[in-house]
Amino acid sequence: MMRRREFILLLGGVATLPLSAQAQQPLEKVWRLAMLAVVDDPWPRDFVLAELKRRGFVRGRNLDVVVRTGTAVQMPQLVRELLASKPDVIVAISDWAVHPAKQATDVVPIVASPMGADPVAAGLAANWARPGGNVTGVSLTAPELEIKRLDLLRQAVPHAHRIATLATHREITEPGLAPVRAQAAKAVIQLIEFYVESANEYKGAFAAMRAAGAEAVVILPTPELSHNAKELATIALESGLPSICGDRRDAEQGCLIGYGPDFTELVRRAVDDIVSIFQGARVAELPFFGPTRFESIINLHAARSLGLTLPPSLLLSVDNVIE
Repeated sequence: MMRRREFILLLGGVATLPLSAQAQQPLEKVWRLAMLAVVDDPWPRDFVLAELKRRGFVRGRNLDVVVRTGTAVQMPQLVRELLASKPDVIVAISDWAVHPAKQATDVVPIVASPMGADPVAAGLAANWARPGGNVTGVSLTAPELEIKRLDLLRQAVPHAHRIATLATHREITEPGLAPVRAQAAKAVIQLIEFYVESANEYKGAFAAMRAAGAEAVVILPTPELSHNAKELATIALESGLPSICGDRRDAEQGCLIGYGPDFTELVRRAVDDIVSIFQGARVAELPFFGPTRFESIINLHAARSLGLTLPPSLLLSVDNVIE
């Protein structure tokens, strides 16, 4: 029979064995994610990180995140800073982040989250199903959305024959308006285009719209205009111009109508790509995705402020109404 003292010594040896003899456990891999945007909007960034956490990639544990935001002019320098951090994936929010990232690297995977243009037409992918390079993600297919926005605005203001558009980054957004111009011509609508470079120009642009006889305005959802939706909605109301903006959040901030894709769907698609790349997928073989769900919302408070009586058919066709 084993004596009590020998049993205690044996237990002590077992207890101390892992400290001296067991092999060290391998450290958990830390993935590096770089995020690039032209506006400091926390919503997409926070949503991406929340989705990654839900799938097991936790900032501070196995995920390192580096964020850079700045103007379009600053993008090349910001991309260089991100590449210096040796990222596994770059998340580029908007065309103005995607293109500089692509110009800076053909090696590091880039996930557009989202971009507005068709990636094939923009020269970023061979085709939607198999991009073939180092860029994938989600695209808003913007021209089709703008045609629908023009149609909704015309339903809300059927008497309008002179409709303004407001955009930034003229060199990129102007070519994309060609389908909208064609649709406007079919509907016998005169489209009046305005471009701004900063928030300081908003009030002047709306004054110019009124001077040109505009009866309503389509505010294109470029990053800066979406970020300043509340200010723009206020100026539009003060100018007496019914407005349609890029998504439901804009209508919640005062635009008459918000219409656009379900951004939660798009961001989840982008996170799918990030996780796939982390798990070893080749970015060249990950397909681009476009939106499949769209949301429309009308702000009745804005309609009352403008003295508009909206047709029942329009109110019944939208997804939501803000009283």
